[in-house]
Amino acid sequence: MKINLRYISEDMDRHGNMRLYVRRNGRKIRIRERWGTEGFVAAYNNALAETERPKFNPTVGGAALRGSLRWLLERYFVSAEFKQLRGSTQRVRRGILDNLSVTHGTKPFARMEPRHVRQFRDEKAELPEAANGRLKALRQVFKWAVEAGHAERNPATDVPYIKTSSEGFHTWTIDEVYQYLNHHGTTSKAARALTFLLYTGAARGDLVDLGRQHRRNDRLVFKRKKTRVEVEIPIMRELRAAIEATPPDQLTFIVTEFGKPFTPAGFGNKMRYWCDQAELPHCSAHGLRKAGATLAANNGATAHQLMAIFGWTTLKEAERYTRRADRKRLANTGMHFISLGQIENEIAPPDAEVAVGGTKGSKK
Repeated sequence: MKINLRYISEDMDRHGNMRLYVRRNGRKIRIRERWGTEGFVAAYNNALAETERPKFNPTVGGAALRGSLRWLLERYFVSAEFKQLRGSTQRVRRGILDNLSVTHGTKPFARMEPRHVRQFRDEKAELPEAANGRLKALRQVFKWAVEAGHAERNPATDVPYIKTSSEGFHTWTIDEVYQYLNHHGTTSKAARALTFLLYTGAARGDLVDLGRQHRRNDRLVFKRKKTRVEVEIPIMRELRAAIEATPPDQLTFIVTEFGKPFTPAGFGNKMRYWCDQAELPHCSAHGLRKAGATLAANNGATAHQLMAIFGWTTLKEAERYTRRADRKRLANTGMHFISLGQIENEIAPPDAEVAVGGTKGSKK
């Protein structure tokens, strides 16, 4: 019988007996009581309570032993450096550090060495992105701690990230853009959403707020939520058509079926639905932002131009695209060096009778 309870998992031992467990927050607790009895219900509830991820309140003074990692994290959570993080960045980092506080919060942070940070990283080694996220969070915490005078050094800087083959969200190809437009047409809301993403370079969290109030004659001016950088971009012909096709009474360029602005998550889900309809399950809203950066770089945009378009604050992100474009251009201009004809012409003696590609006249 299938048991429809949250966090319940089943497996069978070597004697053919079914075993039940509660799996939650990295914990696995076996329930030994028989299914359907009051004892099972009590054991299940106890397991849920035991696997509940405890939260601590960073505003409660003295909640953690001074000098412990939890004590340090409590102070980081009320710092300006943490508060200036926006949206999902702050939520994700808080979740990572809460988890570390639960598992390692009592350890003295002043005695932490790179080998300890490596251990924390490797606890998530089966999920490389999560492992790297944990390492990145610790680097930022200790960077702040050194500047604030709580720590003398940053032990996380000497620990490398785990190399992964993942490049994140799939970058749309031109063929995929046309496939999407061929399915949805060029005047639909789905098509306008694609146009706004591709021709503004906006992330989904920025796009859901964009409206006519951001138009300044032939330009769009808005501030990136994540980086707080003001972006000012010219309105290209395709973008102008999408703006003019938007009903003038809308608060934002893209709205829900009820005429209300999307939330970032709601818009992401809607793009997921539109992509699935066009048989592009691997494509996403964020992937269009990457496609725009790739197109711009391939057409000769510099790293600083990409920073201006996409609101990036450092060269690191922009140079990912310009380096890739430079390699492509260098390969295109350098392929002729592989020509056998080039090699044989270079090594042939001056009085050679025959040259690759034609016959030389006999030397008189």
